[in-house]
Amino acid sequence: MKVRVLGCSGGIGGQDLRTTSFLVDDDILIDAGTGLTDLSLDELAAINHVFITHSHLDHIVALPLMIDSVARLRDTPVTVHASASTIDMIRAYIFNGVIWPDFSEIAIRRCKILTYEAIHVGQQVRLGRRNIVAVPAVHTVPAVGYHLDSGDASLVFTGDTTVNDLLWPIINQIANLRYLIIESSFSNRDEALARRSRHLCPRLLFAELDKMTVTAEIFVTHLKPGQIDIITAELSEPEERLPPGILRKDQVFEF
Repeated sequence: MKVRVLGCSGGIGGQDLRTTSFLVDDDILIDAGTGLTDLSLDELAAINHVFITHSHLDHIVALPLMIDSVARLRDTPVTVHASASTIDMIRAYIFNGVIWPDFSEIAIRRCKILTYEAIHVGQQVRLGRRNIVAVPAVHTVPAVGYHLDSGDASLVFTGDTTVNDLLWPIINQIANLRYLIIESSFSNRDEALARRSRHLCPRLLFAELDKMTVTAEIFVTHLKPGQIDIITAELSEPEERLPPGILRKDQVFEF
């Protein structure tokens, strides 16, 4: 599998700050933040499956624009995979005929443009040799992360989450884990805000990583603009541990 980081910022504010979206091979998307808008029309039309972690705008903002752009270029619908609650919110507040057309009810070239597939934590979606499993996340709205398994190695993306005791027993059972992408949205000085908004800061992140018993390369995502330098510095402060990497736009993982 090949994962290309289209966006990994906790907000916008510069050429390299695109919100969360990962392109898996050429046909799968994990979240649909503003990073998606850098793809060409042909690249957008090749995406068959979109896996959404949760309903917050920075993770779905480009989805309606993408669906509209590719509507006449496809012979099959784009399938959006998400929890039932997330699908309900996307349908009620985005594809509702007011904010944007309900493309699940519109047929062009004899097929609907958009279909939904509800998933639950622990459920596997098999796409060829690739296996994608929803893992638990703890956020202010219903949320999941995703475990991507090529058969040879795995990558786990936690999505937006805070302290999450349900996640680590699952991660610790992944024998072929190679990469972990986990968030740290705020700096330690904003720990109270991180807790209230159900995100992580470096202090909370390190406490979470102490629950991890398997070895993997760790990358931190979703840093809020304006706090990137201080969060990066705080991630390097503990002398007893190797600092995690900072996820970057256009970074590529192959496994």
